Amino acid sequence: MDFDGKNQRLLTPEVATHGVTAAKDGSTFVDVYSTVDTPEAAVVRDDSGKVLVTLAKEDISQLLAAGWKPPMRVEVKARDGKTPLYGLLFKPTNFDAAKKYPVVDYVYPGPQDAACTMLGAPGFEASRGDLQSLADLGFVVVCIDGMGNPHRSKAFHDAHASSPADMGDDTIPDQVSGIKDLASRYAWIDLDRVGIWGHSGGGNATVSAMLHFPEFFKVGWAESGNHDNRDYEDDWDERWAGLEVIGPDGKSNYDAHANQNYAKNLQGHLMLTHGTMDDNVPPSNTLLVVDALIRANKDFDMLMIPNVHHSYAEATPYVMKRRWDYFVKYLAGGVPATDFVPKPYAEIVKAYYAAQ
Repeated sequence: MDFDGKNQRLLTPEVATHGVTAAKDGSTFVDVYSTVDTPEAAVVRDDSGKVLVTLAKEDISQLLAAGWKPPMRVEVKARDGKTPLYGLLFKPTNFDAAKKYPVVDYVYPGPQDAACTMLGAPGFEASRGDLQSLADLGFVVVCIDGMGNPHRSKAFHDAHASSPADMGDDTIPDQVSGIKDLASRYAWIDLDRVGIWGHSGGGNATVSAMLHFPEFFKVGWAESGNHDNRDYEDDWDERWAGLEVIGPDGKSNYDAHANQNYAKNLQGHLMLTHGTMDDNVPPSNTLLVVDALIRANKDFDMLMIPNVHHSYAEATPYVMKRRWDYFVKYLAGGVPATDFVPKPYAEIVKAYYAAQ
């Protein structure tokens, strides 16, 4: 390849996610690649891309024997009706196409990362968080990387990361258009029962969805959200959206994406969760929304987890169970299980690292 970008050659022709490690002299490189439904293979290639030797191939026979199924890869249209978006769809293991399933949208708006990418997509992962477990409770779970998420063209990435107002759309118009696109193809998707959840930026996006599209999203679970980026790290929001500008009328260009300013729009069921010792997104971010919801006389739910940071540590299994119960009760209209006790966090962590 020339330094002007011309004469490029594809050295890893498989349509897959590739991770490469080059030799010091550049004559060979190790290529580890996989897809959502194809396990990892590791090969050594020369500098022309020719496979010299296969090092290893992942064996998932036991996983398949246990009934594991990969999520569906989906392509949907963005808010403009033409730009293709990509994502994953998780169906219940006992899926019945004759039924209609409520939808739960797992969201992360970036712009520094994306929901599906954070789940390891489109590479192979035996488990992508608890999304399959949530689907097995009777939901269709979707993950769609919207316009403004990274890992595509610069123009695509710039779609909502060029100003504070643009940041405020949180890819939610793309989530809506993508879910509607899926529903137009699959009769088993129930557009009258759509929920959404996310953590951190996803918590912010969840509240944004509930307040800007209250007729579409009926239930939201928002974890540790940066609901007003003026109350977050300036090295993050100013990097993507620029400096705050306050006009002569006292209005700020950051007002448009501050969730508390839209609290009066809440219609559905909303749970706000946050760790009381969060040193990434301060708990005050969630309390800004809480204060506004109270002033707007809105019903909502809140769970503050004592003495935990941005992640919930030993409380993680408890929060996961509460999240499942919330969607079962308010989105599916069911009765949550009262006898389910998650495994201890230490046991879950030990099992995770043992599988690596």
